[in-house]
Amino acid sequence: MMQLLYLCKNRLNQLTSNPGEIPKEISNLIELEALNLEINRLSGPLPMEIFNIPGMRKISLSYNNLSGSLPPNMCSILPNIEKLYLNSLTNLVGTIPHSISNCSKLTHLELSYNQFTSLIPNSLGYLTHLQNLTVLYLYYNPLNGMLPASTGNLSTSLRKFYGYNCKIKGRIPKDVGNLSSLLDLVLSGNNLVGSIPTSIGNLRNLQRINLSDNELTGLIGDHICKLQHLDLSVNQFSKEIPREIGGLKTLAYLSLRHNKLEGAIPDSMSNMVGLEFLDLSHNNIFGIIPKSLEKLQNLKYFNVYFNKLNGEIPSGGPFKNFPSQFFIYNEALCGSSRFSVSPCPPPSKHRSNRKKVLVLFLLLGIALVFVPSIFVFLWIRYRRGKRAPQQPDSLASITRERISYYELLQATEALSESNLIGSGSFGSVYKGVLRSGTAIAVKVFNLQLDAAFKSFDTECEVLRNLRHRNLVKVITSCSNLDFKAVVLEYIPNGSLEKYLYSHNYFLDIMQRLSIMIDVPCALEYLHHGCSSPVIYCDLKPSNVLLDQDMVAHLSDFGISKLLGQNESDLYTKTFATLGYIAPDYGLNGLVSTKCDVYSYGIMLLETFTRRRPNEFEGDLSLKQWVSYSFLEAVMDVVDVNLVTSMGNRFQKELDLVASIMKVALDCCVESPSGRTNMKDVIGMLQMKIQLLAF
Repeated sequence: MMQLLYLCKNRLNQLTSNPGEIPKEISNLIELEALNLEINRLSGPLPMEIFNIPGMRKISLSYNNLSGSLPPNMCSILPNIEKLYLNSLTNLVGTIPHSISNCSKLTHLELSYNQFTSLIPNSLGYLTHLQNLTVLYLYYNPLNGMLPASTGNLSTSLRKFYGYNCKIKGRIPKDVGNLSSLLDLVLSGNNLVGSIPTSIGNLRNLQRINLSDNELTGLIGDHICKLQHLDLSVNQFSKEIPREIGGLKTLAYLSLRHNKLEGAIPDSMSNMVGLEFLDLSHNNIFGIIPKSLEKLQNLKYFNVYFNKLNGEIPSGGPFKNFPSQFFIYNEALCGSSRFSVSPCPPPSKHRSNRKKVLVLFLLLGIALVFVPSIFVFLWIRYRRGKRAPQQPDSLASITRERISYYELLQATEALSESNLIGSGSFGSVYKGVLRSGTAIAVKVFNLQLDAAFKSFDTECEVLRNLRHRNLVKVITSCSNLDFKAVVLEYIPNGSLEKYLYSHNYFLDIMQRLSIMIDVPCALEYLHHGCSSPVIYCDLKPSNVLLDQDMVAHLSDFGISKLLGQNESDLYTKTFATLGYIAPDYGLNGLVSTKCDVYSYGIMLLETFTRRRPNEFEGDLSLKQWVSYSFLEAVMDVVDVNLVTSMGNRFQKELDLVASIMKVALDCCVESPSGRTNMKDVIGMLQMKIQLLAF
């Protein structure tokens, strides 16, 4: 009789008259010991016949579309089962059977990406033979229960415990400290509260802790073991980072972002010689960045974005390579110009009282001579009516640059077609080079269109006071009766649209994800970082420009809207590009910052599927196509050129893309109030970069 049946990645047409279903005749193979039917796109109900073969030692049905629930007496009729792989059966519902304790020989249990509900059974703690490195996977099940204390009964065998995104609530039981062989503990994306139990300090073999995206509180103590990876981001940790954390010399990855940490960065962190990744962003940390951190020669990522730091940014060691975006939104950081901060004031020098008096008298003498002279000079010019000619520049308040109409013609070779780099609804953009050698982009408005006048005025009004690394920098404007133009910095690598749809260019996962973090950084600034909130209104890949470092910059503010004080929305008759328009914008012309969030969600989907939102017919949209497909088969929607890895890396990239799709769909829900805000999007996508990097 047959003992092994391995038909993974094949169809079962030869075994059944109903292709795609598991044949009931399998139960006749009474000596069958191993059944592997992974990745067959099997459908229909989970056949109970599989669980009536008492000699079965291994069952693998992962990555299929089977439905139903596990039999409650499953382990009573499969006493010899050793390996059970039932992950990614998205229609598998019900509970994890309490009879699980009867599977006393079980060494591998994989139940992730299902729809199991209710509590984790206490009987799970009696699976004393679990000993493989890939041992207990329960993630992405809506369990909605507490982690049972009996989990600590797996003390001498459990190596890896993955229970993330399971809606587990309550406290982490102190019994987890009995899992003496544990290497990885991953409980991120749950509803855990309270403090990290000190008993975790007993786990001397622990290499990785990920408790991110919970509601954990209290002080981070020194009981967190000798780790290599520690992620406590997106929690409620407060007070100071303890000095004892510097004792974690083997730690390579530390993320404490999005908490409520206060106090200073402890100087003891310079002792963490193995540290490669450190994220302290989105906290209330104040004081200076210790110069001693320059000693961390292995440090490749250092982010203190959104804190209250001041003083000089270190410039030696690993700080030579860190981008400026990791230091923005602090109170008073200063240092090298490459960090996009103000230069530090020179150290004050001691001067004698005598020198101070001399300087004071010198300044007083200069004032007595020059102030009357200046007054007389100005009075004479006033009487003669010789005022200095004014530059007709709507953006004069934000720049000292003065570029005349004739200089623009000279720079662009009289607006030559050879210098044309783009055209839009209200005009054209030309590349130019000033006499100084500076490359510029000149947006010339088509004054034959009435709407172009309003578009020019809008851009001038909106861009007058905007300053952000992810917005195209405005140099000046030029305006007379027959000519209106805005002069912008030249962004050399063109648009995101070019990189998505041209055969000559390609963006990998990390590049796309980085660009899609830059865009919400700009939107977060427009929505919440300006004196008057700005609604961008026309977010799409052609308006996202990429510089020489592939950093994204938003351009074209021609139909943007400024919100007045106490305004959260307004009506407009100007409509954006079809396919990206939020329902609340398209139906009644009501725009708010939530419309930008919707458009961003659509563009995020487009970036990872490489499908234009306006290429679908009938009632189907890009959003609907992705939401119908990606949970069952991410490969059906992702850009086919994007996921190219093999083995474990392949599944890691697929899971990453699936989680990005989820973020995108949360941005473009129908109800404006239900859309994710840009600050949370930034945090979630930064987490994806961390997962991809490690």
